[in-house]
Amino acid sequence: MAKVLMLQGTGSDVGKSVLVAGLCRMLRQDGVRVAPFKPQNMALNSYITADGGEMGRAQVVQAEAAGVEPHTDMNPVLLKPTTDVGAQVILQGRVYGNMRAREYHAFKPKARQVALESFRRLARRFEVILVEGAGSPAEINLRDGDLANMGFALEVGAPVVLVGDIDKGGVFASLVGTLELLEPAERDLIRAFLINKFRGDPSLLDPAFRAVTGRTGKPFLGVVPYFRDIFIQEEDGIHREVVRTPTGGEVRVAVVVPNRISNFTDFDPFLAEPGVRLDFVWPGERVGRADAIVLPGSKNTVDDLHALWRCGLADEILENRRRGAWVVGICGGYQMLGRWVRDPLGVESSRQEARGFGLLDVETVMEPEKVTAQSESRVRPGALDWYPDDDILKGYEIHMGRTRLGPGAAPLLEVRRKGHGSWHPDGAVSPDGRVFGTYLHGIFDNDAFRQAFLGLFRTGQARTTSFARRKEEGYDRLAALLRKHLDVDGLRRILDGSPDV
Repeated sequence: MAKVLMLQGTGSDVGKSVLVAGLCRMLRQDGVRVAPFKPQNMALNSYITADGGEMGRAQVVQAEAAGVEPHTDMNPVLLKPTTDVGAQVILQGRVYGNMRAREYHAFKPKARQVALESFRRLARRFEVILVEGAGSPAEINLRDGDLANMGFALEVGAPVVLVGDIDKGGVFASLVGTLELLEPAERDLIRAFLINKFRGDPSLLDPAFRAVTGRTGKPFLGVVPYFRDIFIQEEDGIHREVVRTPTGGEVRVAVVVPNRISNFTDFDPFLAEPGVRLDFVWPGERVGRADAIVLPGSKNTVDDLHALWRCGLADEILENRRRGAWVVGICGGYQMLGRWVRDPLGVESSRQEARGFGLLDVETVMEPEKVTAQSESRVRPGALDWYPDDDILKGYEIHMGRTRLGPGAAPLLEVRRKGHGSWHPDGAVSPDGRVFGTYLHGIFDNDAFRQAFLGLFRTGQARTTSFARRKEEGYDRLAALLRKHLDVDGLRRILDGSPDV
């Protein structure tokens, strides 16, 4: 069976996901067969595996860093919020159903068994499993039936490194306070502390290290500096300081953010492009003038459409279109570009319908069956005069709606899902070609398509970039950073079960 190490945090967004990715790449470089694992993940940013299962993007990024194929066993329980008190529950890649918070609390024993089943399968296939916790293990109200943090660690006997985010402030109080709220057996599993996101001279922390270690008996494994110059995809949420490129840029792409945005990483490839300014625009902000406006996916398209009309962003999108901007929609964003989105069965919303932007002659009806597949596609002949129709584009589909085209729209793509031999039409394009939408996530990950699209707005020849290569460079640089700033030998001793760190 595999050796196990679990990273837990003093709270959400302390950097656990990125640290696990870096450790995965570091161990891979050392010739270790390593896999990531997160028992329970709550995220709207998901991915479809080769066998059509759905999992969180965090573990996809970590699997890429480990050099292994993403598998739903790496994230056996995925919760995709649909409202403030409810979520779609996905077990081992398949939709189980929608639950409110209290329902899911009663369901936890079943989810726990699913998570353990997946973990044991992975442990038979790999030498090391790096486990990521969720939120904080010190949430007393969530301890009953816990499968995300200490409940899981106790079950499998996983040693734990507790991560604190010093950028938030109060990191030492958070570390000590977390220990104080744990049970003795849980405290025993925590082998060391790790400080993340530090700015400044780490030697200034030495007095605090001595005081905290003296009080708790737990050593520190190192201090990871705050970095901005290493490209790692944001896995579970959008951070405003990293989704706006510097002011300027020949081409401006504006992503309008709905409240229940999903798969925002569809637009990360634009961050790799020189001369492109990418802005995420939230409700309450202004779009301004843009060359292209992109509408991302949504886990509640009907409610998000109402919200975009109410806050004025819908009108700004339409005004940009009148000025000549291009408008693109992916998945839920594609549905929003049509005339109406209807949800008569309450699949996502308690509202039965919402008026779309009317930029494409299409209408969407939500249906209970969820499409999840890796897919390949090609542009339909004549659909886009700036892109060849013989080039194969890779991507994946995650959607619950069925969209029907009217006479004023033409199909954009032909798509073939993995495991199926037949091609079928997907998406739609306006008569002038400046508005198009598709259900194909990851379409802009295809370098040639992205660069051809940006070429519509550029005045000169831009340097070509490879998004896949940029990701690989990011993983390697992150691993090098961790080797420099962490006690790697101490980490190995924890993995090997040594009592000394």
